[in-house]
Amino acid sequence: MPLYKKSDMPGASEALKGREHLIEAGKNHFVNGNPLKGPYVEGHETTYFALGCYWGAERAFWQQEGVWVTAVGNIAGFTPNPTYEEVCSGQTGHAEAVMVVFDPQKVSYEDLLKIFWQSHNPTQGMRQGNDVGTQYRSGAYWTTTDQRDAAELSRTRYQKALTQNGRGMITTEINQAGEFYFAEEYHQQYLAKNPNGYCSLGGVGIELPLSD
Repeated sequence: MPLYKKSDMPGASEALKGREHLIEAGKNHFVNGNPLKGPYVEGHETTYFALGCYWGAERAFWQQEGVWVTAVGNIAGFTPNPTYEEVCSGQTGHAEAVMVVFDPQKVSYEDLLKIFWQSHNPTQGMRQGNDVGTQYRSGAYWTTTDQRDAAELSRTRYQKALTQNGRGMITTEINQAGEFYFAEEYHQQYLAKNPNGYCSLGGVGIELPLSD
């Protein structure tokens, strides 16, 4: 993805207006064939993670056993149905995010949090490596209070581990998931369609502690 240096969050009144019609994201997951927008299996849960460029982030989650479907899109912003170019302008307020629909009988939310924390550097604010901009910020967006509690607890534990290793403070936002806008079809499962495509995914080499 190109480098954008848009690191100041816009206010709601400053954001682009967007549009009413949905962005065409395609129907089915390129890797496993499951429907991107449902219907999802009864008993499965949905959650959202932002950890930099969503191309590599999505692959990290779809490879996990128990994850039923993933999709990339934009969350926690102001502009309805934004295009990729609009998000990259820094004027929509969105974070690039991965939607994860998973079977909690096969993979726990805590397992997904481990992938999340260990796959990026959560201390960098409005950037991830060389990718700079508000859309690259770190975030965990919950859909149940159990997810919220687990995410907050894991943040506390990971901060302790980072501090013990001389790392900085976590900047990750943990908020209730708002509207998730699917990205364009060519972004979905991008690294399966383009095996040699760009991927900035990389952690700091510190594991998430399972207990205090």
